[in-house]
Amino acid sequence: MRLENETVVITGAATGIGRATAERCAEEGARVIVTDIDTEAGQAVAEAIEADGGEAQFHELDVTDSDQFHAVVDAVAEDDGLDVMVNNAGTGHPGGSLEDLDDEIRDFVIDINVKGVWNGCHAALPHLKEQGHGRIVNVGSLASILGLPQQSAYSMSKGAVLNMTKAVAAEAGPHGVRANTVCPGFTETALLDQYLEEQDDPEAAREQMIQQYPLKRLAEPEEIADAILFLASDESSFVNGHGLVVDGGFSA
Repeated sequence: MRLENETVVITGAATGIGRATAERCAEEGARVIVTDIDTEAGQAVAEAIEADGGEAQFHELDVTDSDQFHAVVDAVAEDDGLDVMVNNAGTGHPGGSLEDLDDEIRDFVIDINVKGVWNGCHAALPHLKEQGHGRIVNVGSLASILGLPQQSAYSMSKGAVLNMTKAVAAEAGPHGVRANTVCPGFTETALLDQYLEEQDDPEAAREQMIQQYPLKRLAEPEEIADAILFLASDESSFVNGHGLVVDGGFSA
């Protein structure tokens, strides 16, 4: 049990990578705090984990709300302790050249992808540093290391996540706290489906995407969850400030 008796808070845990991560952490003995803005789906994840013999609870959370984020993390830390903060919640935007993306889209992406991660680190770090140990895992993207065409706001936001994580790692490391980023390639999630549905020919767009990967397939959420679990556990005890690329060889 790699996370036995530890408390793991996961944002955006109602679906996709977040849900898969919640399930994997529970399997490894963690007390999982499922958070999401989608109350019904989030509660269902927590209930499913408990039905399988794990330990989980749900908290509604809008990651863009700093006060709410602090209230949730403070309550969890007081009641159950806090060992791992997984900042997974994120969003994308319709494809388009930079000059065609309006300020509203840009701000929406930045609020969730950047400020949401900032809020998670801001809320968790006082508790982790005070106790002298803990891990933060932020979910970036292939766009953290590559500029994706037609995805300028998304690329900007995910690049910021990776560099912010490095800053947190350098700052919190002396206090026994590690911070790392997982950078997934395209993964079979609802967010990907939404992106593909916006294309003229979704099936052709999917096939074109697959052909860019040496493994000739896209990632499954569980594969990204395994990478997050590695960084959340003591198996990665000397990994700090790293961007772990999980992209099936795309960037190679």
